[in-house]
Amino acid sequence: MFFQTVQKRGAAVIAARKLSSAMSAAKAICDHMRDWWHGTNENEWVSMGIISDGSYDIEKGLVFSYPIQIKNGKLSIVQDLKMDDWSRELIDKTQKELVEEKNDALKATDPE
Repeated sequence: MFFQTVQKRGAAVIAARKLSSAMSAAKAICDHMRDWWHGTNENEWVSMGIISDGSYDIEKGLVFSYPIQIKNGKLSIVQDLKMDDWSRELIDKTQKELVEEKNDALKATDPE
């Protein structure tokens, strides 16, 4: 249910606002760049898709959303956040889907 809701969020925004979800995407991009440029507050973090270093048991090299703090343009993964079993299950499911998509994309680039 959660994944289906996330996957259909663009359509939900259009249904609710009767407008394109492009403005929501533009706002998210602006917020993302603001945080990257100006940094995060000391005790706050944001989610950003970055190349995994293996933190939180995510496959190294996979682009994955992490809790990030930014200072002077340098991104660092917030380590050791507690998560319940449900959150771990969702993260594992997401990782599995991303690995499958990555493998499918790599197969498509192989010369036959």
